[in-house]
This record gives sequence, structure tokens and C-alpha cells, in this order.
Amino acid sequence: MKRHITRIIAVVLCAVLLLSSCARWKKTTEVSAITDSFNTNYTYVFVHGLSGWGSYDTVNKFLPYWGTFGGNLMKYLNDEGFNCVSASVSPKGSAWDRACELYAQLTGTVVDYGKEHSERCNHERFGEDFSDKPLVESWSAEDKINLLGHSFGGATVRLLAELMANGSEAEINATDPDDISPFFTGGKADWIYSITALAAPHNGTSAYNSNNGETDIDDELSFAQRIMSDMVGGATAGKGDGRADYDYANYDLQIDNALELNKSITAVNSIYYFSVPCSSTYQKEDGTYEPYIDMTETMFVKSSILMGRYTGTTEGGFVIDESWLDNDGLVNVISAKAPFDELSTDYDKNNVKTGIWNIMPVYKGDHMSLQGGMLKTNDIRDFYTAHLQMINEL
Repeated sequence: MKRHITRIIAVVLCAVLLLSSCARWKKTTEVSAITDSFNTNYTYVFVHGLSGWGSYDTVNKFLPYWGTFGGNLMKYLNDEGFNCVSASVSPKGSAWDRACELYAQLTGTVVDYGKEHSERCNHERFGEDFSDKPLVESWSAEDKINLLGHSFGGATVRLLAELMANGSEAEINATDPDDISPFFTGGKADWIYSITALAAPHNGTSAYNSNNGETDIDDELSFAQRIMSDMVGGATAGKGDGRADYDYANYDLQIDNALELNKSITAVNSIYYFSVPCSSTYQKEDGTYEPYIDMTETMFVKSSILMGRYTGTTEGGFVIDESWLDNDGLVNVISAKAPFDELSTDYDKNNVKTGIWNIMPVYKGDHMSLQGGMLKTNDIRDFYTAHLQMINEL
């Protein structure tokens, strides 16, 4: 009897192992079928937004920024045959500081904020050393990368591309040639294949204007995110360290300042640009916009209502008209489409060009939807699988 039971158990175990092996073989075959259609398969580098975190941060191990409660998006995409990594830049740092940190992580070097910038902004020139923990194994014109930036991550990756291509005249003039970082000397435009901006406030956000400066945008983030931001830390994690008031994300995100930042960034002719605006509002009979409660995180409802009603003029004279009312709770749809001073067109799969913003269809979801959501969990796996596959097939 015992032998009979033992044999049954053995047969069952063999069957389970066989089925598991078949499942793995099927999955491998499916992934191979997809990747065989790729023209490129460069590494995808995901860059978080304001108060975010990435793979270098402890919090990411139990709550990944990309996927959140819906599961680890990086793991899923890697299993699907894409090579994906997530960066960890300053949660509240300026676009400049974040771009410098991203470059150091990508190249496995010490963060260099630049001699001119660090002296002008009154903070240390050098930051963390990533020599023993680079984000990618190699990065060059032959082994390019694709960049994806969520929210303020959009400005981060755009500025990275600008400095890689054209360098910084201010840093070149202020720094000894033997002491300057290659990041500031330009000539590396062909190291980047594509850029995707996800719910990114290219032209700033009216959230600052609509609540009359009473609320910091960071206050609209969830309590959990702010706690995690404090855990993450970073060289420019918070104010109060003596640096210039304009060396922070909250400065760069305001409309007048975002438009000024755009003057220093140009679309690189060799790079594919994509933007994905998000909207979680609907238009009312009086022309204002209200958030869909079932798709908008509670923390964004107030700001969404205010943004959906506000028109006015910035201190710099920019007119915020009715075209700014549609929003995702934190970023206006019109601002997320493309920088105003750069060429853009609606995405056409049969006519995707470099050096121009290809605006993807508006994604129905709030500001965190493409991150995976928080309390409003959103399954983003199919969206990213399709988007990355499209880029690889260009």
C-alpha cells in the first residue's frame, strides 16, 4: 500500500514538474516570437517624478514606484523580454540636479552637479558615488538607451538629453578642461534612442496658481508618498540646506519657470519623442471640469476641481485660459502634450519621426495611473508592453 501511494505521489510530482516546464517553454517561446520582430532592444530607463523613488531605494523593494500595489512593473517587463531598470533621483530636486544624478547612475560615476551650478546654487559640487553600482552595464552610441519619465521625470530626461547632445556653455566656461564632467561637454546625442514623457508638466502646472499659493504641490501627494520621500532622502530631498530657492522641483514646476526652463532645452533631431497625457476629468455644462471620482485618487480631487475651474494670468504674464482646464488631478492635459516651443504632432504609427513630439492618445486616468495607481490600482502592463514593443519595432 505504501509503495502504491509513493508511486502515485511520484507520478503527480512528475506531472507538476512537466506542466511547469511546459509553461516555461511556452512563455519563452512567446517572448522569443515577440522579440524576433524587434529592430532594436535597447535598455529602458524609467525615471520617477516628484517625491518618487526607484531601484536604489529601500522602499522600492516592498512597494515599487513602477507598479505600486499592482505588482512590480520592472520585473514583469523584463520577463516579457524587455530590459528595464528604474532610476532613483532626488525626490524634490531641480531638473538640473536630477539629470546630473541620472547621468552618474547610468555611467557608474560620482555625481557631479557642475562647478558653475553648485557655486551659484550654494551646494556641494559632488554627490553619491555609483562606481560599484551602475544602472546599466554599458552605455554608448552603440548601446543606446530609451528614457521614460513620469511627471517631473519628463523634465529630468529632457534635460539629460539636452546636456548629452549640446553640453553646458556655462559649465565649460567655468571649469578647467581637465576637471569638467563629460556630461557637460556634449557630443553624445546618439546615446539616446527615444524619450517618453508620461503625464509630464512640460509647460508647468496651474495647480500652483489655482490654489493661490496656499498649498505646496507636494502637499497634494499622499501621506504614504511623503513618508517614503523622507525615507528616500537624497542630496536635494528638502529645503532648509541653504541652497538657492530656485534649485528645487517646486520652482521648475511653476508655469513661468517651466517655460523659462524650456528655453534651455531643444528637441534632438536623432531622438524619437513621445508624450502620454492623462485626463481624469469631464466637462460640465458650464464649461468647467470635474474629476471622475472613481478614477481619481482622493489626494488629487481637490486640486483637480480647482484646476478645472481656474483661468487667469501668471506673474510673468502667461495667460491660463480654458484650454488648461482638463487635467489629471495634478497636471493639465495641454501641458502634458508637448513643450509649447517645440514641434509636435498626433501620433501616427505609419509616420513616426525623430526630433518631434509624437503625442499619444490621452490616457484615461489620474496622475498616478501610469505609475500603477495607489488606492485606485491600475493595471498598466498591457500599456507598457505595447508602447515598448512599438519603440523596438521602429
